[in-house]
Amino acid sequence: MTWPTATETRAEPAAPSARRGPAWWPGFGPLMRRPAWRRGRIAAGCAVLLALLMAGHALVPNTPGHVGSLLETFLPWVGLLVLPLLAAAAVRRSWTALVATALPVVVWLAMFGGTVLQSAGSGPYDLRVVTHNINAGNPDPAGTARALAAENADLVALEEIPAGQSDRYGAVLDKKYPYHVSEGTVALWSRFPLADVAPVDLGMGWTRALRAEVTTPKGQAAVYVAHLASVRFGGSGFAVGQRDDTVRKLAAAVDADTAEYVVLMGDLNGPVDDRGLAPLTDGLTDAQDAAGGGFGFTWPSSFPMAAIDHVMVRGFDPVSAKVLAKTPSDHRPVRADLKF
Repeated sequence: MTWPTATETRAEPAAPSARRGPAWWPGFGPLMRRPAWRRGRIAAGCAVLLALLMAGHALVPNTPGHVGSLLETFLPWVGLLVLPLLAAAAVRRSWTALVATALPVVVWLAMFGGTVLQSAGSGPYDLRVVTHNINAGNPDPAGTARALAAENADLVALEEIPAGQSDRYGAVLDKKYPYHVSEGTVALWSRFPLADVAPVDLGMGWTRALRAEVTTPKGQAAVYVAHLASVRFGGSGFAVGQRDDTVRKLAAAVDADTAEYVVLMGDLNGPVDDRGLAPLTDGLTDAQDAAGGGFGFTWPSSFPMAAIDHVMVRGFDPVSAKVLAKTPSDHRPVRADLKF
C-alpha cells in the first residue's frame, strides 16, 4: 500500500520552518532568532546590578527596614544569585549574558576569594580563649562544658546563661579553671587570677556584659565578655536598633579602657561587615579576619550562615582562630590563639 504524494494530492510542499519553540510559548522561536548579542540583555543587566550591589554594599541605605545591615549580614551568600543568571544565559544561548555574569563572579572573588582560600594560622601563642553562646535552652550543659574544656583554653567565656544555671557549667569547668566570675547572663572561667570584675551596662535593663582583668605569665589584659541585643525580623523589617545601641555602649566602654591589651569575646549578633558593628571594629581587630580560615560562620549551628560570634582584640596579635564543632546550642563556639 502506498500513500499519495504531494503531487498526487496537489498539496503545496511545506516550507522549511525556523527553529520552533515549545507550543506553550509561541514567541520562543522569534526570540531565539535574534542576533546572539541581543539575546539575554535582561540577564546581563541583572548581572551588572548584582556586581554593583556587592561592591557598593556600604552605599545601600539602611532605611527603610535596615536593609543595608541585612544585606551585610549575609553578604557572602549574595553571590549565589549568579547561578540563576548563568542558567538564564544558557537558556537564551547568550554570550552577552554569559560575559556580563562574569562581572559579579569577579567582584565576589575579589571580596571573598582570599577568605575562601585562607587557612587558619598556627604557631606559638601566649593566650588561648574560647567563647560560646550556650543557648538558654541547652539540654546538655555538662556535655557542652566538657567539649569546651577539651580545647585547653586559658579563658572560657559563656553567654546566655539562664539565671541559676551557671553552676551546671561550673560543675565541669571549675575542675580545670580555678578562677570564675559571672555577671548576669555572662560568665568567665580562667586559668589565671581575675581581678577588678565589674558589669558593663549595655542599657538593656539587665546585665549581659562584664569586664575583668586577667594576669597571665606574659602580661595583664582587660577581658570583656558580652552578649549584645538580638536582631529580629518583623513588620518594620530587619530590626537592629537595639543591637546598634548596645554596640555603641560597649564600644564606649572599650574605647575608654586604658589597658594596653584588650580581649572582647561574645555574641555580638552581627558580622564584621555589618555597619552596625563599626564602633567596635574601628578600634579592634577580629581574630577570625586576621588569622582564621574561611568565613567563620557560627549561626545557626546546624547550617551556619552568619559570623556573629567573635573574638576581637587590641594590642594582641591573633595567631589562629577557628569555629569549633557543633554543641547542643544554636551557636557554634569560637576559639582564638593570641600573642602579647
